[in-house]
Amino acid sequence: MATVLDSLTLPCSSALASTAFSARRTSLCLPQCRGLKIANSFTSHSLRSARSNARFPHRSATIVCEAQETAAIVPAASEATWESLVTESKLPVMVEFWAPWCGPCRMMHPIIDDLSKEYEGKFKFYKVDTDANPSIASRYGIRSIPTVIIFKDGEKKEAIIGAVPKGTLTASMEKFS
Repeated sequence: MATVLDSLTLPCSSALASTAFSARRTSLCLPQCRGLKIANSFTSHSLRSARSNARFPHRSATIVCEAQETAAIVPAASEATWESLVTESKLPVMVEFWAPWCGPCRMMHPIIDDLSKEYEGKFKFYKVDTDANPSIASRYGIRSIPTVIIFKDGEKKEAIIGAVPKGTLTASMEKFS
């Protein structure tokens, strides 16, 4: 249970600084947060006391973004596995270059995951973390992320830069399948 202290602090030079303000304590049970999800664990007493307090108007909140519950479908490629997974592949390969801190990259993950299911047996799919594997990124001239590169017979065939819709990736893949 958390305690909220309702008080006001003023600088000493203020004319109001000499006025006494009473500090009033209000108890409120805060919700449990797990990642980006909020569990509604308010008690009716805590909600009543929060609503009755005139200094705290009733506020509502909504979850803007929800973390994915599923594990990543597309495996990661690294410097150690690059040759065997990508350049020696008999099938065309789509590689997503990304970084954990990149918001648009995270938007692309579900799209790449969907494509990996749809094109199973026709394409191979891998992800490369550019922070963990900078040599691969520099070898292929990755200047911005997300960047998706399609390889065929070990050669770079096409690069798609930025967060793009699924249709754009599908159109590029159809050229090489």
